[in-house]
Amino acid sequence: MTAFRLPTNLSEFAAGGREPQLTEWAATLPAVVPELVERWELTVAEPYEPGGQCSWVAPATTADGDPVVLKVGYLHTEAEHEAEGLRFWDGDGAVRVYAAVTFGDTSALLLERAQPGTLLARSVPPLEQDVVLAGLLRRLWRRPPAGHPFRTLASMCEYWARDFEERAGAAPARYDRGLLREGVALYRELPLTSDDDVLLCTDLHPENIVAAVREPWLVIDPKPYVGDRTYDATQHMFNMDRLMADPGALSDRMAGLLDLDPKRLRLWLFARCVQECPEWDGLYDVAVRLAP
Repeated sequence: MTAFRLPTNLSEFAAGGREPQLTEWAATLPAVVPELVERWELTVAEPYEPGGQCSWVAPATTADGDPVVLKVGYLHTEAEHEAEGLRFWDGDGAVRVYAAVTFGDTSALLLERAQPGTLLARSVPPLEQDVVLAGLLRRLWRRPPAGHPFRTLASMCEYWARDFEERAGAAPARYDRGLLREGVALYRELPLTSDDDVLLCTDLHPENIVAAVREPWLVIDPKPYVGDRTYDATQHMFNMDRLMADPGALSDRMAGLLDLDPKRLRLWLFARCVQECPEWDGLYDVAVRLAP
């Protein structure tokens, strides 16, 4: 491989020092990546730009000439079962995983390379993105078998609810504390009232969907949890300007595309807006408009 370098987003995030453990992990990559290249007998090109904040990802070619992707990630909580999720879906709507290994703070994956790999976010207008994403989610939502390794959505929501309570004191004084309490209470309660739990992506949006030849579009970078499928519609809505313009109409549109209860989706969207609002400018006002 050529001289090692970090992609822009990972380099900047590591240099910022907000997560010291990730900064230390990034410093090990110049040694770790060549070891993985040798282990899997790869020829590796330059990493994708600007890349993500927690992983080093590059196109590669196997000794047999097959195009693949090498993903070397910081083993953070949300991405713990990425390989297991991709194995469960087995290429049906998502990229395939060919090999995986974890050691220390590192998770390394050898993945199918979707070609041309253009992001959905840069390929079609926003309303068409909604349709593509909804079609993929409906295919991915399946019940995992008994004995599966995946954690529950309830456990994830409890973690972020506790995190919110630590941050809520820093919220602006104009934020109604009763509304904040109602939102975080719903955030805890909603995952416990689902009667049809399935495997979720939890982080699906148009920059995690790429164009391919095997299928028109494939999902990448899932963060699998098992729980209420209604939650899975929310991340996409957080990645668009329409959330600020008319959150109710956007929520109802996605509920229709996904055959979800529109009232339940609005509750989830309200709860997520509250949970995110201390650091995400504008979400409190969206939460006010969605409040039950």
